[in-house]
Amino acid sequence: MLLNVPVAFALIASTALYFLAAGNFDSMVMVQRMISGLESVPLMAIIFFMASGILMNYTGITKRLLAFAEIITRPLPGALAQVNVVLSVLVSGLSGSNIADASMQSKMLVPSMVKKGYDRAFATALTATSAIITPIIPPGIALIMYGYVGNVSIGQLFMAGVLPGLLLAVLLMVFVYFYTKKHNLETEKKEKATAKEFFLGLKDAFLALLLPIGIIGGIRFGIFSATEAGVIAVFYALILGLFVYREMSFKNLIQSLVETVHSAAGILLIIAGGTAFGWALTMEQIPQQMTSFITNFIGSPITFILIILLFLLFIGMFIEGNVAIIILTPLFIPMLADYGIDPVHFGILFILTLSIGTITPPVGTIMFVTSSVTGTKIEDFVKASIPFIIILVIACLLIAFIPQISLFLPTILN
Repeated sequence: MLLNVPVAFALIASTALYFLAAGNFDSMVMVQRMISGLESVPLMAIIFFMASGILMNYTGITKRLLAFAEIITRPLPGALAQVNVVLSVLVSGLSGSNIADASMQSKMLVPSMVKKGYDRAFATALTATSAIITPIIPPGIALIMYGYVGNVSIGQLFMAGVLPGLLLAVLLMVFVYFYTKKHNLETEKKEKATAKEFFLGLKDAFLALLLPIGIIGGIRFGIFSATEAGVIAVFYALILGLFVYREMSFKNLIQSLVETVHSAAGILLIIAGGTAFGWALTMEQIPQQMTSFITNFIGSPITFILIILLFLLFIGMFIEGNVAIIILTPLFIPMLADYGIDPVHFGILFILTLSIGTITPPVGTIMFVTSSVTGTKIEDFVKASIPFIIILVIACLLIAFIPQISLFLPTILN
């Protein structure tokens, strides 16, 4: 980080130092470890869902979801701010990428919010925070990565992420309600949408809403795996863009494939380096030593969770979420059984807590993306984001100490 070396290369270089220092391994072993980390069918789900999310940007689905979100939230105070949150929930079932969601909504909604009288920093911070819903609602890329690295069922994680994602959306909408009332923003009385308007909006958005439902249902009933669901999502996006809405040109198709390759390459390099790094940790029995050390000093599951939460909040400020998942998952998974913590429940908590770091300095990726798109000063963003960080911490505590929020759907749909 100090030398500004890309994360993937930093991981690979630091692992290479271990191999050189150990001296009892052939240099090819590291290359084999890296390649073995990418030879995985579940890992292909990341690429397919990335591709489907990028393709969806060119289909016209987003503007249809936006129109439907506006119909739903019209009677509420701060309707446009409420749209911001609802749209994140709807889009998260398509993209799986919080940065893509944040960037898109910064362009689409923040200028309109500013015209309606919202403070630019508030609108930007709300957009950044609502994008944190994306990683935990299926098909979140972070869920797939955690499931792959930790050998946890990706299908179970997909089901577990739905209610926590909706909980976070509700908390944000409640805050927006009181904030807009206090600042007299969009508080004039508006007529509710008629049944005809609602169903027309639903009809336009229905095909988009069908995708996450189909993914969860298909995985639950054993029709297809998470990887196969990713392939279906790609074909679904192509069919919508080329034949149903007819808004995707051949040029858009090529552009979206290039974007997919660029995005996937960065993540796959991190996974390759992280796999070799994890192997080195295992060879030195670091996970076992950490488990033994922590369990000797921490007897209570509640204390363990609180310490892990504080640790992840701190780590998230300095290390990008996907990298932290690759490095930390092999360390945490062996500890969970000793405290009776379900790895599916822990995965949702782990990902959400790490995601808070994306809107905090010094390395907050979403903070920088949204601020650069909207022209907001970082210091203004930080000030405006404080109440949202409090809301996110509350959501983490609720999910941590009420496991059924995460485990209810996996339990009843198992």
